Amino acid sequence: MYKKILSVSILAAVALFTGTASAEYIPYKGASPAPVKKAPEKAVEPHSAQALEHAQAAATHGNAGHASVLTEHAEVSLEHAKAAEQVLDGGAKAHMTEGIAHLNEAIKHGKMDHADVATEHVNEAIKHINASIGS
Repeated sequence: MYKKILSVSILAAVALFTGTASAEYIPYKGASPAPVKKAPEKAVEPHSAQALEHAQAAATHGNAGHASVLTEHAEVSLEHAKAAEQVLDGGAKAHMTEGIAHLNEAIKHGKMDHADVATEHVNEAIKHINASIGS
């Protein structure tokens, strides 16, 4: 019994020692310097980003011949594109409007199980949504 208690005590001491001795002590040096400010990047309207993301997913499924899944993603992309169109203006709004038209066509053809034609319209919508984000 004595040997078991001794071995457990030694193991506990070793574990305690290695745990505290291996950690490096870092002294407090005061407040850190102010972070360097980067040039502000152009903010992307969140609905535009979501519209693009779902349109790209629709294109991926369209290329695989999955017309029904293409239609689902195109419908979600259309919802986000319409929301983005409400807050955009100028050239960005014009591109988003054109993207919406292509998404509507993609949905129409996707429901008819024309994955190839629907994919072409989704790819055109992607171009216009990208142009809308870049404008």
